[in-house]
Amino acid sequence: MADQAAGTEKFVISPPPQASLPIEGQSDRFPVHRVYCVGRNYAAHAVEMGHDPDKEPPFFFQKNPDNLVSDSTEFPYPKASEDVHHEIELLVALKSGGEDIAIEDALDCVYGYGISLDMTRRDLQGEMKKLGRPWEIGKAFERSAPAGALLPVSEVGHLDNGEIWLKVNDEMRQSGDLNQMIWKTSEMISILSGLFTLQPGDIILTGTPAGVGPVQRGDRMHGHIEGVGDLHVTVT
Repeated sequence: MADQAAGTEKFVISPPPQASLPIEGQSDRFPVHRVYCVGRNYAAHAVEMGHDPDKEPPFFFQKNPDNLVSDSTEFPYPKASEDVHHEIELLVALKSGGEDIAIEDALDCVYGYGISLDMTRRDLQGEMKKLGRPWEIGKAFERSAPAGALLPVSEVGHLDNGEIWLKVNDEMRQSGDLNQMIWKTSEMISILSGLFTLQPGDIILTGTPAGVGPVQRGDRMHGHIEGVGDLHVTVT
């Protein structure tokens, strides 16, 4: 029997470490429950992926909690792929949840905001799309979501506009504004709560602007979100 874990429970094996994110200026960390990602939430990105943003309702997929990586400035190029793409995204961390949350109440659930990359094995994702299969092997692989520290709402307020961009080797690749999101943060929370029971510790990656593209080993990625900060990651 493994050593005693949380509370009075005991487990037959040692439980995995709790996935978590750092909080800017604090030693305490934010525990991660689930990671929800919204697809094609910027009109220009939807168009570049071959879709009509005016006709498509929001859809969601998930990454695994431990896919979030905040303790390293390196992104190991994943196996089984030869076409790995960058996607810069605003990260929303929830302090509370529930079901069927009204849009006007949704922002009360937000603890804070951060910056993240939704790294994607695009070739594997493309194969799954053609076969009508889930995207996990293209999206939810190890270390696929490099992330920065969270900034609490009490410090930054709620973000509904501001620059979001990504440079690779000092060349601008992605550029947009948070006000270009088709589905705003409050709407995403409300819609998700009609599909799942949202929990404290849930994370939402809110979509990426146009300009997604491949990276190679040695590339230096520099992401920025106005009001949130910067993320520097090297592909290794």
